[in-house]
Amino acid sequence: MIRHKNTGQLIVISAPSGSGKGTIISKLLERDNKTRWLSVSTTSRAPRSNDIPGETYNFVSKEEFEKLIQEDYFIEYTNYVGNYYGTPKELIKKKLDQGIDVILEIEIEGATNIKKIVPEALFIFIMPPSLKTMVKRLQARKTDSKDKIIERFKTAYKEVNQVTQYNYVVVNDDLEEAVDKVESIIKAEKCRVDRIEEVYLDTKEEEIHELLMEEDFENDSLSEKI
Repeated sequence: MIRHKNTGQLIVISAPSGSGKGTIISKLLERDNKTRWLSVSTTSRAPRSNDIPGETYNFVSKEEFEKLIQEDYFIEYTNYVGNYYGTPKELIKKKLDQGIDVILEIEIEGATNIKKIVPEALFIFIMPPSLKTMVKRLQARKTDSKDKIIERFKTAYKEVNQVTQYNYVVVNDDLEEAVDKVESIIKAEKCRVDRIEEVYLDTKEEEIHELLMEEDFENDSLSEKI
């Protein structure tokens, strides 16, 4: 009766550092990695000990990144806490055309840029339970200096005040519950009217009319005859 568009959905997920968005995305992909794909961003920052090149990020030098900018390689890019982050263009389009949902794990500035280009994308913001919890999570990483944590905290404080730019906000105080909420949002968005390509009837109107006019017509047999 209803045929939905067979293109994938662009899903933008942002959060302050220490909010757990990376873990939530990993859980989403564990539940479904056939119709969901995480776009791997390119960055000029140095890899952390737990980073896997090509999976967490594609790591390049600042000079290489700036060359890619000149080559129009990115759909969007931004400079966050002194480092470049960018989203590749062509592979995202290819995945969406294949009907695969593409997840972008990007910062707020990058999300703002995406919204200008693809306003119909789904924008989800992950919030930490509190700023104290966020700081504790950053400290637990043991990958940033004290000055870097302070810098990230100041940036995060500004970011949480921009949550109204997003379609949905999910507080990550319980991981599994937060994953459930994000997954429910993604599924619900697929039912939006603007994602319907066509509404059609598989029985012609005149056939239904003839059926209703039959002398032996019984109400409980309607569904069997249509």
